[in-house]
Amino acid sequence: MKPPPFGYHAPRTLGEALDVLAGTGEHGKVLAGGQSLIPLMNMRLAAPAHLVDINRLGGLAAVETGPDGVRVGALARHAQVERSAGAAAVQPLLRQALRLVAHPVIRNRGTAVGSLVHADPAAELPAVLALLGGSVRLARRGGTRDVAAGEFFTGPLESALRPGELAVSAFFPALPARSGTAFREVSRRHGDYALAGVAALVRLDGDLRVAEARAACVSAGPVPVVVDVTAACGAAPAGAADWEAAARAVRERIEPEDDIHATAHYRRHLTGVLAAQALREAARAAVEDAAGNAGNAGNAGNAGNTAGRAMGHGAGDAAENTAGRAMGRGAGDVVGRDGGTAGQEGAHG
Repeated sequence: MKPPPFGYHAPRTLGEALDVLAGTGEHGKVLAGGQSLIPLMNMRLAAPAHLVDINRLGGLAAVETGPDGVRVGALARHAQVERSAGAAAVQPLLRQALRLVAHPVIRNRGTAVGSLVHADPAAELPAVLALLGGSVRLARRGGTRDVAAGEFFTGPLESALRPGELAVSAFFPALPARSGTAFREVSRRHGDYALAGVAALVRLDGDLRVAEARAACVSAGPVPVVVDVTAACGAAPAGAADWEAAARAVRERIEPEDDIHATAHYRRHLTGVLAAQALREAARAAVEDAAGNAGNAGNAGNAGNTAGRAMGHGAGDAAENTAGRAMGRGAGDVVGRDGGTAGQEGAHG
């Protein structure tokens, strides 16, 4: 099918783009990656009267990293962010999640900010932003505003973006010291939307005990569901924490729904399994991060021993586990999805 007729606008400056959006209001949609909007228009599930193509605004394609975090511009493609060594060093969860988004062809075109604005609860990046407590910067003629992740996602495919606004960037806070992250998901086919997925963050204290543990769940509710499971861990050493208890806490908090792909009961069970896996993996990464920081300070030998004790195994086991993770996980544990949420196209609904 072909889309219904629409007016096409190709602004060359941000100011011009904001003027056009102010003029089109709720009848305009922004085109960046187009990986969701164009199929929706072709199927006549979306029929904007005006399409505002921002691909000529080169200043919005930057990926900026600093000690405080990563700022991703509206035209930064999934692949660009995924391959950014600086972004991965500051916030590794970005690369861990983006490698699961759809397929390389879609990641080459789709944009990270567009995925956030599209606000699909089955997408990876909304869960990442919610877990990290990031924000989205929205611009309109006359000013800008930053909206925290907790307030940005308002429902399935709904965000806090108002008519006339353009999401110009998203900010992902840096990973704290002695912290680790992981992302696990399962889908029916490689590249499909996840039946369930979990992004996890674990932070350790100076004694390598769990000081904070949180999980953000995909396909578990109308918006990304963030669950604080710190209490379930009981300030235990990373290797002795009760991640199964944490998984039970996650299952109790989520509200998945039945659909043609899976029952709510199955999604709840699967989310718990993935939560335990992701939290355990994030804890191992936190121990390694603590060991690396101590090693950089000139205590590499002692740090390695401390890390091994924290995870409840010797240095040989730690090395074996690390090697296993480096070789990857099974296809059933780590898969992407098709159809990817990409592009700024969700900007107006």
